[in-house]
Amino acid sequence: MNVLLTGASGFLGANILHHFKKMGHHVETIGRSQENDIIADLATFSGQLNTKYDLVIHAAGKAHVIPKNPAEEKMFYDVNLQGTKNLLQSFTHPPKKLIFISTVAVYGLDHGENIEENCPLNANTPYGKSKVLAENEIIGWSKINKVDTTILRLPLIIGKNPKGNLKSMINAIKKGFYFNIGKGKAKKSMVLVDDISTALPKLMNHPNIYHLTDGHDPSFKELSSVIAKEFEVNKIYSIPYFLIKPMAICGDVIKKILAISPPIDSVKLNKINKSLTFNDSKARSVGYSSIKILENKEYWLSQTKSK
Repeated sequence: MNVLLTGASGFLGANILHHFKKMGHHVETIGRSQENDIIADLATFSGQLNTKYDLVIHAAGKAHVIPKNPAEEKMFYDVNLQGTKNLLQSFTHPPKKLIFISTVAVYGLDHGENIEENCPLNANTPYGKSKVLAENEIIGWSKINKVDTTILRLPLIIGKNPKGNLKSMINAIKKGFYFNIGKGKAKKSMVLVDDISTALPKLMNHPNIYHLTDGHDPSFKELSSVIAKEFEVNKIYSIPYFLIKPMAICGDVIKKILAISPPIDSVKLNKINKSLTFNDSKARSVGYSSIKILENKEYWLSQTKSK
């Protein structure tokens, strides 16, 4: 199979590239770095791609970070939306199949359980909004060009040496600075990066919109207990909700008056005190399978433990 991959230098893209090459597929990559087969900044790309591809995997995008100014906010739309438009317009021969890597941020939710793919798209961040617009662009283009398209709305992706919030959690536990809120029962959907890559060949033959998770949705208590045991931390302490709530309210005031991000505010408190989980039964109905995050801790904690 002849494959074009965007975002090959990213965390997920690199894993997809390795997996598809291992399967024996011919994979070309397009991106800004010199390591790509086609060197181009998709945000400004106006060239033509004349190769006939069986599959295009669009994994490039600006990651989920909070923009600090209007210029950073604009970058989400330049990369995630305009980059997608430029890619689609570049094909002299539309591919047979297309896979787009999207995000659960398109729903704009900070809590909820067993959320399905038909949930309204009420994104409230530049990241989520730009992904919604990119999805719409792809869906419209695919209908016109009769391209079988699969969209993956992914939660937190876990792999070796995890980054983001999980990395912060691991470091805090190692240093003894981590506390669960209340009983730590809030659950979050997550998925192993390898499970995403191995699912793509199955899901591309069943074009649709899918969630992928580990099938368990670990709680903060479960995650913190596993990490603490791995790093020989004796105990994870908890802070009662009634104590942390006033601190969050103070954080709201600080953010409003000083326009800075406090350690805790009401939004952050909701994210760590309320569950946010997604239903992936649609993907499982067409052959998706996964490994539970908690049962594969040696994989995602290995490099972190050695540091």
